[in-house]
Amino acid sequence: MHRSCTSLAICASIAVALAAPASGQLMHGYLGVPNEAPSAEYGGGFSMYVAAWPLLEEWPGNRFQTGLFGTWMFAQKPERELEGKLYSDIEGGLGWWRDTRFATATPKFIMGGVTLNFATWANGPGAGKGRDWDEPRGKYGVAQLSPWVIWPPDGLNLAQGTCGELFGYGYLPLPLTEPKATTAGHPVPTGDQSWTLFLNTANFKGPVAFFTPYFFSQHTIDRPDLAGIFLDAMPSDPGRALQMETQYIPATLELDRRERAYARSAPTRFPLNGDDASVLVHRITSYKRLALWDAVETWFDGGEPASGAIAPEAGRLHTIPGHGWSTWKIHADDTPNEEQRTIAWSSFAEPVALDDHTFGYRWSQEWVARPKQQKDAPLFTLPEFFELEDGDGGPIWNPVRRNAVPVRRDLERASFVPTEAHDPAPYTTPEDGCWSEPGPVAGPFEAELGDGSVVTYHWYRFADQPALLNADLSDEEREQLQDRVELLHRAWTRDREYLPPPDLGELASLDPALIVEPPKGLEVGYVPIVTRQGRR
Repeated sequence: MHRSCTSLAICASIAVALAAPASGQLMHGYLGVPNEAPSAEYGGGFSMYVAAWPLLEEWPGNRFQTGLFGTWMFAQKPERELEGKLYSDIEGGLGWWRDTRFATATPKFIMGGVTLNFATWANGPGAGKGRDWDEPRGKYGVAQLSPWVIWPPDGLNLAQGTCGELFGYGYLPLPLTEPKATTAGHPVPTGDQSWTLFLNTANFKGPVAFFTPYFFSQHTIDRPDLAGIFLDAMPSDPGRALQMETQYIPATLELDRRERAYARSAPTRFPLNGDDASVLVHRITSYKRLALWDAVETWFDGGEPASGAIAPEAGRLHTIPGHGWSTWKIHADDTPNEEQRTIAWSSFAEPVALDDHTFGYRWSQEWVARPKQQKDAPLFTLPEFFELEDGDGGPIWNPVRRNAVPVRRDLERASFVPTEAHDPAPYTTPEDGCWSEPGPVAGPFEAELGDGSVVTYHWYRFADQPALLNADLSDEEREQLQDRVELLHRAWTRDREYLPPPDLGELASLDPALIVEPPKGLEVGYVPIVTRQGRR
């Protein structure tokens, strides 16, 4: 039985929404993945495998912002009491963002390091908060480590057409630099942990880039009481939240003559990569610091080379208990929080543990559509139409058949793709300062990416890349770092195993255009740095 919208306030807010453009109506929220974390001794980082897929069939414009499943890695809390908000972490992951300039239906990956209360953030080499190089708030926070992968400022591209494969990644600290007693000349210390991104994909394996310790410690200059509490010095907290954070999927709303409320969302899809299920998160693992640290430190001190493979006994798999939660809602932009209504997610999705270490959803055959033909993309399509009905906890958006919606005129006409041509401005880097002194040793070179952009890159001596010239390192410290990275470049090739492999599924691939070979003579100790990304 249909029930009318009993709350006048809610009906009024929907009526207001109908007067707003479709861009002012949205679906958003979180999908939570409970997991049982190990003890604090496993504070040496993590790895996991997450599904990569096109959430929407077409990119719906610059307001679209959602991650796929990802996590937030914070430092463990210090024993001493400290005042104020102290937010700082490594988050990022796969997804689409409002500042993505060269977007497609295929997600990209960003590193997403955040300093004190979002004062700066770093998304990868040459990518951070804002685009003004006169105020590089985080754009020097990540240093390029791999000589085989170029990192576009718009995000690390996956191969176009990726559809449910598993993207393996994680962060572990490496002892690339020594601890410092001062930070930028001030009497506050900087730690020695360089949190390094490791990937496990079908066409690249190994370390790619790392956050410089100074990226995290720089704010202790003005807050000496915070020295030593950030990720440059502290172990990570293994009790990480695991969620899918969706800030905007376009939707539209409509009222019928009896003031019953209906909504339609952009067709939203999840991968069909299991037996009538979506495999979404696999092998969440936390590590002790000795997983890599001890062997690498011994190597740097003149001992035997470290293989780069994580010691199995140093890791602990998180158990997936087999339940989850959703806060997805549909409403207009200006709807007060107390009047925003959730979607009856459990009416069509069941969060499950597909095994002890794999999270996914089983979908209602009544409400979730499978691919119609074998040639179609292996994706489930979620309910697209909803009706606001009274529930036990108040009004809730229940799925409804398209032909059961009495007023479909506006809903049917709704378009969720951009109506205007998208002509993004290019990313460019400065031509002087640290970019030219001492400057590159080879280039420019170009690579045409699957997102339609062209990246221009140059080869820099590792220690002379702009990020390290802005990392509060002396010439002597940079040369020591150069020597250590040359050891890594010789021994840690891109085809070795580093992260523990998955137990199921297929690995996703990076955009093949991102995989490069160093020029002759620059195979060891040099890295590619992107200096421009734009349309040809």
